[in-house]
Amino acid sequence: MIETLLNGFVTLFVIIDPLGLAPLFLGLTPGLSMHDRRQLALKACLIAFGILTAFGLFGVAVLQGLGISLGAFRVAGGLFLFWIAFELVFEKRKTRKEKDAQTAMSEHEASEIAAVPLAIPLMAGPGAISAVILLSGDLPGVAGQTSLVAVIAAVIVATYAMLSIANRFDRLIGQTGRAVVTRLLGVLLAALAVQFVADGISALVQQSGLAL
Repeated sequence: MIETLLNGFVTLFVIIDPLGLAPLFLGLTPGLSMHDRRQLALKACLIAFGILTAFGLFGVAVLQGLGISLGAFRVAGGLFLFWIAFELVFEKRKTRKEKDAQTAMSEHEASEIAAVPLAIPLMAGPGAISAVILLSGDLPGVAGQTSLVAVIAAVIVATYAMLSIANRFDRLIGQTGRAVVTRLLGVLLAALAVQFVADGISALVQQSGLAL
């Protein structure tokens, strides 16, 4: 079981990628104070923990009951992620809200960002959900499921730790650097979104072929 738990932790950590998520977190939260960013990160991590735990414990049964495949979930998540990338690259978020960097994130909007896109799909995305469901299948029983929740919690704590210090990078790169990084991350995020969609379509095609 220890080897399974270790492999599960490494897999989930790599999929969530806290190191890569930190600069993207900065790009999504311009103008927020250190305290506000930490509160936003905490809320996003708690939401992601709840989602991943729920899917880990009940995911297989829920998806089967609703008739939803992971391939379809990957396609939907990838399309939404691509829209977020579009906003980052072309600064549509700033234009849409017509606010400067200091007032761009109202309290209501910050709450929305904690849930979408930070918790979903950047943390609790198709890959992470798939990982916890697969790990759940290898950890039967009460002890196994408890260990699964502990693994998810450990990864989420590591993610929060990284996001809570992300503001230090903000002071180093400045407004110009932040704009450049935001656009670069938007391009990378778009590529990730396309990969999500491609993987989802591949899974759906394979599923259709098996059905035939």
